[in-house]
Amino acid sequence: MTSLKIRPASECAFDEISLGEVMLRLDPGEGRIRTARTFRVWEGGGEYNVARGLRRCFGLRTALVSAFADNEVGRLLEDLLLQGGVDLSMVKWMPYDGIGRTVRNGLNFTERGFGVRGAVGVSDRGHTAAAALKPGDFDWDSIFARGVRWFHTGGIFAALSATTAGVIEEAMQAARRHGTIVSYDLNYRASLWKGIGGAEQARKVNRALAPLVDVMIGNEEDFTQCLGFEVEGVDANLTRLDVTSFKRMIERATAAYPNFKVVATTLRSVRTATRNDWGAICWADGAFHESERYEDLEILDRVGGGDSFASGLIYGLLRFNDPRKAVLYGCAHGALAMTTPGDTSMASLAEVERLAAGGGARVVR
Repeated sequence: MTSLKIRPASECAFDEISLGEVMLRLDPGEGRIRTARTFRVWEGGGEYNVARGLRRCFGLRTALVSAFADNEVGRLLEDLLLQGGVDLSMVKWMPYDGIGRTVRNGLNFTERGFGVRGAVGVSDRGHTAAAALKPGDFDWDSIFARGVRWFHTGGIFAALSATTAGVIEEAMQAARRHGTIVSYDLNYRASLWKGIGGAEQARKVNRALAPLVDVMIGNEEDFTQCLGFEVEGVDANLTRLDVTSFKRMIERATAAYPNFKVVATTLRSVRTATRNDWGAICWADGAFHESERYEDLEILDRVGGGDSFASGLIYGLLRFNDPRKAVLYGCAHGALAMTTPGDTSMASLAEVERLAAGGGARVVR
């Protein structure tokens, strides 16, 4: 058990709500962005991916708070989102001016990588509808008064504009007033912070939000760049990860932010783009819990693996309030999500449970 005081499902309309941007991902499959002639489309966004995983894999009631430009691309995104089953009643549709001078929908060109060629992402997301959101656009007290067990957002949305971090702050404060657990995935993206102050600004923004967080999620780069906590002994290519160093970093983070009740981090050693060592650790109430380590895990599409870890972790905490089970479910769900294309998980709960319990890839028929 953890010290998280999670509201019972019976008194809540939603198990989880995510705040963040959703982009249209254009995927060249096994090819390259620079030479593609066709792209497959998916929807994806760090915060949304968590809500979708909780809905489609784990069967929970989830919702999205976001904004889209009301045009054909926005309606394509809506069509993709509807398949995911996440409630869209809180999404804002903003008028489109014809060419996107004021608001538009974000595009994310992503190639998966293979072997020695790493994955590549090129985001075209300036001046989007979600980036235009500002404090006061949502009545958060009315939203949380409906009953929400868990609220999730993260550092990607915080970096979109000068106003989005303020939206997060007012949402977190309302969530805490209504007894909703708050989780935050640091999700550092250098490209998002590059033109607005870099890592220094990322630390300023994320350090201001961290005191409002119950469950903090991130990897080694996230904690270093967003909160300033270094992980000793990590090389630039992430070929070797020392769990003891991660634990020391988490201990420093929880000492600095005593409001953190749970801290979780993925452990990914990159052998090649398609072969990674994968695992995770979770700190809760002074104790560490480690997942199984998936050595030399074969990867089809790594994008969204961390988000699927987060949704599995959150499910384990909501369902069992058990950090050991939570980190096992998170790590298994992340591993399975990286075996299929697209940002979002195609795994089933039965598959997650089987892998978390030590099952393998033997044929099921």
